Amino acid sequence: MDRSAPARPLRPARHRSSRRLVPALALAAAAALTLAGCSSGSGGKEADEKDASEAAAGRADTPRMTVALITHQAAGDTFWDIVRKGAEAAAAKDNVKLVYAHDPNAGNQASLVRNAIDQKVDGIAVTLAKPDALKSVVAEARRAGIPVVGLNSGLGDWKEMGLTEFFGQDESVAGEAFGRKLDEVGAKKAVCVLHEQGNVGLTQRCDGVRKTFTGTVENLYVNGTDMPSVQSTVTAKLKQDGAVDHVVTLGAPFAMAAVKSVAEAGGAAKVATFDLNKELTGAIRRGDIEFAVDQQPYLQGYLAVDGLWLYENNGNYSGGGEQPVLTGPAFVDESNVERIARYAAKGTR
Repeated sequence: MDRSAPARPLRPARHRSSRRLVPALALAAAAALTLAGCSSGSGGKEADEKDASEAAAGRADTPRMTVALITHQAAGDTFWDIVRKGAEAAAAKDNVKLVYAHDPNAGNQASLVRNAIDQKVDGIAVTLAKPDALKSVVAEARRAGIPVVGLNSGLGDWKEMGLTEFFGQDESVAGEAFGRKLDEVGAKKAVCVLHEQGNVGLTQRCDGVRKTFTGTVENLYVNGTDMPSVQSTVTAKLKQDGAVDHVVTLGAPFAMAAVKSVAEAGGAAKVATFDLNKELTGAIRRGDIEFAVDQQPYLQGYLAVDGLWLYENNGNYSGGGEQPVLTGPAFVDESNVERIARYAAKGTR
């Protein structure tokens, strides 16, 4: 592939009449999965005066688009609620019909992408937690002339796979920053709790921590779909190894479980985490969690949808097809949690 220019759809870009757009994705995947649609924005053109008013207020009057957002979200993971809120906000602004679907199983996620292709959506935003499983179907989308952008996971693979843009955090950089922060707070021994085996982004986080932290780090694998099991596994580790002074989790719900584990183990270990939500900001306020890295998931969802709209309507591609748009890392601790908490309370941080 010529890397001197960003990857583009194989058919010429063109504006699409609202008459040819298909309804929300409705076909089930081979694994009996169904794409659940979520629509935002107005349903068609109104009177010229109303269009002008809405445009002035920041609402697009461009032709209606359908965008599929397909992630590796597991049931109960509130991180993705924030991603989806950002996507919905951009869809409402851009007159986009947003269809959201998810599955943590990479094969099933690929089937959801294939369904989106079959339904002839105007753009696809996808996470690449397990990129090898999605290479073939992303190539199918490009052959069909559907622009694809990446978000959240897959920073190391998006260019090779021919995606137009990528919005997310460099997980290795975030992990390295996390390791330095552990040194600053005086940590000596940490466990890095991996809640999904095979997820390249999570592995990069722990590897990054290990690269810069001058203490020792041990990986601890847990079943992220079973929170009681997560809690009991971390508790057992803390009881077995009293030298562990920090538990590093890779998601806000797992951090909250780890707080309970520390209490059950009766030790003095502290919890620090990647990612943020409303409950976690409260835990930082109380001192239950030392600090968190925020990758701004709202921004990831928003930029992915808005990027596809800009590509369709003005030929723009953020980063020029050569560089990702980074949304993190940013640290949240007792020094700035009060400011961040007001946004987290709305479910947008």
